[in-house]
Amino acid sequence: MELLRGLSRFSRSAYDGVSSKGPSFLQGYRRILASSKSTFTAHPDTVTGPQDPASIEQATATTQPIELHKIEINVAPEQREEFLKAEAKEKTVDLSFTNAEESYKSKSTAELIRALLVFKLCSYNFLVDRNKELLKYGRRIAGKTLFEKLMQATFYGHFVAGSDQPSIQPTIDRLSKFGVGSILDYGVEEDITQAKAIESELESCTSAAEQPETKAARDKKFLAYEEFGDRRENVSSARTYFYEDEHKCDENLKYFIKCIDAAGASSEDGFAAIKLTALGRPQLLLQFSECLTAIRQLFVMLAGTEGDLIQRKISQERFQAKLEAMGVMPRDKAATWFTIFDHDEDGAIDLLDWDRLMEPNFKMTKIFKRPNLKTGEMEPLLMTLTDDEERQMKQMIQRMNTLAERALEKNVRLMIDAEQSYFQPAISRLAMELMRKFNKTRPVIFNTYQCYLKDAYDNITVDMEYARNSGFFFGCKLVRGAYLEQERQRATSIGYDDPCCTSYEATNQNYMKVLDTAMKYTKMHGSINVMVASHNEDTVRFTVQRMDELCIGRRDQLVYFGQLLGMCDQVTFSLGQAGYSVYKYVPYGPVEEVLPYLSRRALENRGLLQGVMKERKLLTEEFTRRIKTGNIFYKP
Repeated sequence: MELLRGLSRFSRSAYDGVSSKGPSFLQGYRRILASSKSTFTAHPDTVTGPQDPASIEQATATTQPIELHKIEINVAPEQREEFLKAEAKEKTVDLSFTNAEESYKSKSTAELIRALLVFKLCSYNFLVDRNKELLKYGRRIAGKTLFEKLMQATFYGHFVAGSDQPSIQPTIDRLSKFGVGSILDYGVEEDITQAKAIESELESCTSAAEQPETKAARDKKFLAYEEFGDRRENVSSARTYFYEDEHKCDENLKYFIKCIDAAGASSEDGFAAIKLTALGRPQLLLQFSECLTAIRQLFVMLAGTEGDLIQRKISQERFQAKLEAMGVMPRDKAATWFTIFDHDEDGAIDLLDWDRLMEPNFKMTKIFKRPNLKTGEMEPLLMTLTDDEERQMKQMIQRMNTLAERALEKNVRLMIDAEQSYFQPAISRLAMELMRKFNKTRPVIFNTYQCYLKDAYDNITVDMEYARNSGFFFGCKLVRGAYLEQERQRATSIGYDDPCCTSYEATNQNYMKVLDTAMKYTKMHGSINVMVASHNEDTVRFTVQRMDELCIGRRDQLVYFGQLLGMCDQVTFSLGQAGYSVYKYVPYGPVEEVLPYLSRRALENRGLLQGVMKERKLLTEEFTRRIKTGNIFYKP
């Protein structure tokens, strides 16, 4: 249960070095956070707190923080010379991604024709809009055997590698032959009705122990709502799990273990993808996320909003003055607690010091508390967890630990997918705890950062710095994100701050900022691995060019690229054959059980109209070339 103890590894006990009979810092801390909805918002940079006299601000001014993304990296001349010598031996990559022959060397002519058919079908709105009904009726009319053959000749054959480990091996081997690795994803999804999804969500996101007065005081972002109970709505590119019971979570665990085993048996450098909502009751993620968010917001209130979050510091004078002005505690007591919080004894409290506020404790109910400035009392996010909920939390953590141990044993890297922003703080914290435990000698655990979220940059810089400070490898996957439309609609309807970037262009800028900062960290520290999971050609070009500027070698296995099987081959295979670390996200599973996945791929391809049009053009060009050159029967 080391991982359970590590839930709050960021923290150390507030009582270290202080008599247990002395004043509890939490008794003062509880007076700082107001439960009023105007005090705190969803995004740290918009937090406002009690107004302090201007004299306090003048007396406690701190040094202007450095913005990490603006740091310039100067590569030594001898290092650049060595890098250029190595690059001179490599194949030049075509960054226009227009070489049709190279893009489709891995496909037979029959597979070219299938790809053209699939992309053409995805262009018909009436087929895509009704794809679920058509698949259902097709199965009923054609019968199981004929339906499966039709699917293998079209959508299933194009987007899915096979039904099990033996059947996917030829696909993995062929990808490897052309320099492409595999991220295995067991693509089975339960196709439940909307009514069942909503019922499951409401039941599994609410504690049996919660009282109405407690619920009313909670942050409404972290509550469940009937109108948003079906988390599949307005999401076309992410799989969704709904909680049924602990037995179902154990079944999901078995599927993930099989996926890890398949990845380990299929290649030497594979990944397996998992989702944490498949492993436990989502209520627990909601409450843990709420607690983590409240603690982060308190730090922002005290430290201010200038500069990068990870670079902000609270001087002793500022700490004492703020707490005294808020009526939390007198200066002399504040000075004592400052000494405790200043973990690295550098004379200032930064976020890494601050996150040690939460005490490790086996009793999870003690984590789920927040202070109330109005009453002066510690308010539990729940009055208590029931015995069953306590057990469920421990079982969820045990399942995570089991998967991480299996990945380490099988030499597989474990990719933890991102989910909605109201789950994500807990998911990220748990992912970091897995990294702390299992990434000691190499990157085994990777966390995912969605850059449509405004706080993606703050979150990844904090996590990278924590990993560097704690001495373990940091692994991350960067995506634009799957939940933007759903998240924006939910925030507007429920009435909390929209966590999303304001536009697609703002999301792109945020992605590039996060990516560039992560690559700089990679160059400076070497223990950071970044996967650029993107079909955007401009993003890939930027990454390759930035690798050249920073002298990050294409074979250093520090920066990876990732695309979905059956999509964006002109990028994947151009990079793979030029020696870059590039991977395909490879789903597998029985035909009928991956139909929800195939439905989402149809919707996603329609949404990526410009990219699909280019792929269709290149596929047609390669098909024509093979006819003209007499290679119509080409097989890789």
